[in-house]
Amino acid sequence: MDSDNVQNAQITSVNDVTIWVQLLVEEGEIKESSYNKEWDKFDMMSEAVIVKQDGENVFQFMEYNMMVLVAHTQKTIDEIVEAYLFRELHDMAY
Repeated sequence: MDSDNVQNAQITSVNDVTIWVQLLVEEGEIKESSYNKEWDKFDMMSEAVIVKQDGENVFQFMEYNMMVLVAHTQKTIDEIVEAYLFRELHDMAY
């Protein structure tokens, strides 16, 4: 995300991240959220990472067998979670 003010933050490119957000989504609801300045410092590794656009440098995530999804039009956490739940995010085009 581009800001540590999570309510107003928007997705940004991997190279411009200010803060990483990790969400636990169960039964269509956000159950837990964690924030960290580095993606690999969370207590548990994520199953997926969502990036802003195709062509982002995602090899470090792939090394951890994380699914890489792209939010082409979604910008905020709420928009991204909704798109994730409705399977509207896309696999990355390499």
